[in-house]
Amino acid sequence: QVQLVESGGGLVQAGGSLRLSCAASGSAFSVNNMGWYRQAPGKQRELVASITRGGNINYGDSVKGRFTISRDNAKNTVYLQMNSLKPEDTAVYYCNADGTDYTFVFGRHFDDWGQGTQVTVSS
Repeated sequence: QVQLVESGGGLVQAGGSLRLSCAASGSAFSVNNMGWYRQAPGKQRELVASITRGGNINYGDSVKGRFTISRDNAKNTVYLQMNSLKPEDTAVYYCNADGTDYTFVFGRHFDDWGQGTQVTVSS
C-alpha cells in the first residue's frame, strides 16, 4: 500500500511563509500526479496546486502568484511553498497522489490522500 505523509503546517502571521512537504512511501510503486488540496471549515475541498510527473503545473486561482508547487521524482516527494499568506488561506491542507502500486499482480492504480496538515494564518 502507498502511504502519503505530510509535514510543514503550522501557525503563521499574515504575509508570512510556510513550506509543506508530502512524501509517498511503499514497497513498489510509481507516482504520476501529485497535488495539494485544502478544506476550510464549512467549505468544500478545493485544488491548491497539482503537478504531473513531467512537471506540468496547475494552480487554483486564489493562490496563483503566491504559492509554488514542486516535486522530487527520485524521492517521490511534493512540496508547496506558500508565500504572502492570507487569513483566508487557513485550512487543512491535504496531499494527493496517484499512480501504480506494483505490489499487486499486474499493478493496481492508486489515488490516495494524506492525513492532512493544519495551516493557520493569523491577521
